[in-house]
Amino acid sequence: MISDAHSYHHGDLRSALVEAGLRLARDGGVNALGLRELTRSVGVTPNAAYRHFADRQALVLAVAAEAQNRLARAIRERLGAIPGDADPAERAVHQLREVSLGYIHFAVSEPGWFELAFLMQDESRGDECVTIDDYVPPYQFLLDALDGMVHAGVLTPERRADAEWVCWSGVHGIADLATRGPLQGLDRSVIDMLAARVVDTTLAGLRT
Repeated sequence: MISDAHSYHHGDLRSALVEAGLRLARDGGVNALGLRELTRSVGVTPNAAYRHFADRQALVLAVAAEAQNRLARAIRERLGAIPGDADPAERAVHQLREVSLGYIHFAVSEPGWFELAFLMQDESRGDECVTIDDYVPPYQFLLDALDGMVHAGVLTPERRADAEWVCWSGVHGIADLATRGPLQGLDRSVIDMLAARVVDTTLAGLRT
């Protein structure tokens, strides 16, 4: 019989369950996050999970929040690689491009985590779902990049209005097509080329 969480120190079981969820979801997506499978993978009974989560949905959202954290970190890394001494206008455009391509790249590289991360788009952020102090929803990177283009003078305030929906529809559309639609299974170089085409066309449209 599986023992309850006696082998865990206070608070460790919660983290263990979230990490187990990430491992399962990486290949199986949301459907892999059955409560029994999750608790079995860390060696506890399902009842032990209820000490840290109200129900399965709360546990799934905690795992989804961490998946979104991973997406945010991936985007942040790409932004961090932009030269700090770049021309302000070029840097602003480059930032929006890297946010967009980073989103698509993560989706294609980690489709299971991406499926989870997108669950968080319609959820209000609660402390029970956040695992890093500098949590930034990926959508915020898009807003900041667009505002940065206005500040740098490469995007007019008039064109900035609702531009996030123009960008996100194209970027998420390619991500969805590549992970669940007709682009799924294509050579990665082809997907990367199409992603760059969509992003660059969107950037050109915003600026004209």
